[in-house]
Amino acid sequence: MHDGTSQSAPMVRSAEKSRAAGRPVTAVAIVCAIAVALLWPLVLTDRFVQHLVTLLLLYAIGATSVHLIVRCGHVSLCQAAFMGIGAYTSVLLMMKVGVPWIVSGVAGVVVSSLTGLLIAPSIMRLAGKYFVLVTFMFGEIVRMIFTEWISLTGGANGISDIPPPARMFLSTLNYYYLVLIVSTLMIGLAAMILRSQIGRTIDAMREGEQLAQCAGVPTVRVKVIVYTIACGMIGVQGVLQAHFVRYIEPLTFGILDSLNLVVMNVIGGMTRLPGPILGAVFIVGLPELLRDYVLYQRVIFGVILIIVMAFLPGGLSEVGVKLYAVYRKRWAR
Repeated sequence: MHDGTSQSAPMVRSAEKSRAAGRPVTAVAIVCAIAVALLWPLVLTDRFVQHLVTLLLLYAIGATSVHLIVRCGHVSLCQAAFMGIGAYTSVLLMMKVGVPWIVSGVAGVVVSSLTGLLIAPSIMRLAGKYFVLVTFMFGEIVRMIFTEWISLTGGANGISDIPPPARMFLSTLNYYYLVLIVSTLMIGLAAMILRSQIGRTIDAMREGEQLAQCAGVPTVRVKVIVYTIACGMIGVQGVLQAHFVRYIEPLTFGILDSLNLVVMNVIGGMTRLPGPILGAVFIVGLPELLRDYVLYQRVIFGVILIIVMAFLPGGLSEVGVKLYAVYRKRWAR
């Protein structure tokens, strides 16, 4: 008789070898991505490209915040409202009260987080269509407040001539590096959460919430924590975007932007963290590439969207996973 341990030893060694092969690849990919992010503006000095990539990074933050909620098994249609709360809080404190940007920015993120914490214990007990409807209504209520409170928010006309964080950030290039640092920190925070015990817990809840509850997991508490963090993250996007674009209005934080953040996750992949980043590249970048085809832009964009969803049900991140699987198979041989 063969010993089971001796039979499984080659499989264990093969798995360890595959993991060891994957670590250098991941490290090299991260180093290359950092190098490209730091150096490309020195080669492409076009301000429009710098502006576009900055917006892409900003929406990567928002899409990542939505990704955390999606991993909990929910689809939120009010995340743009929290973006608006962060943006309006920062802008109003800086322009009407005269506080420094760093203080107003932190205040915007804190108010977004606290608002999320205020409603999370109630809405995170909901599921499916009820969660979607309640978040949709909350987003519309916030948008209506932005529109109707004219004396404070400027109403439908919005607020223009918003000052940058400092004079040095009048430069698109300098603002790009600021957003690059902050977006890296935010995405790194999301990665830490998903790799932690909380991340394993929310994945377990997504697969079977009732089973997790029976195992003693405080599902509502975990969801409230994740939702609060996600609201703070998208508040960061709102603060940075308001002082970058230098104009805000209620429509910027409506249902359409919330839907775009969800679509970014669907296109990029809803089960892997790179998914929302790739989705942001697709949703933000593709319309700019189709700018020369104004009459057919929406049609072409829709067709490409359908093709991607039809042939890549796991999102754009599935391409990278398949390529990595081929590499591991060749390495094992």
